Amino acid sequence: QVQLVESGGGYVQPGGSLKLSCVASGLDLSNYRMSWFRQPPGKERELVAFIRSSSTARTYADSVKGRFTLSRDFGKNAIFLQMNSLTPGDTAVYYCNAVENGSGMEIWGTGTLVTVSW
Repeated sequence: QVQLVESGGGYVQPGGSLKLSCVASGLDLSNYRMSWFRQPPGKERELVAFIRSSSTARTYADSVKGRFTLSRDFGKNAIFLQMNSLTPGDTAVYYCNAVENGSGMEIWGTGTLVTVSW
């Protein structure tokens, strides 16, 4: 079964940090572009960061540059999102996304909620 499972969300105060994980099963990350998206309450889903299968270069949304870091571990078949200096504006459900090279087949995780508040 092909699936993505996120974890690591939770409640954190402004200025704090969280690390999200996305573990893939039934697929080989080396054949997928991997991304993190988020959907703030009442807003559209937006791209946070992505990494192509054949590259180590990451691309980040302007709103998270310098604060968030996407990493990938082929051995664990997982990607991660280290989030530092969190603000209430980062409150959202965070989703892991995989797009297969060539076919364009897209897979979504079920999301993990991050709440940044006093």
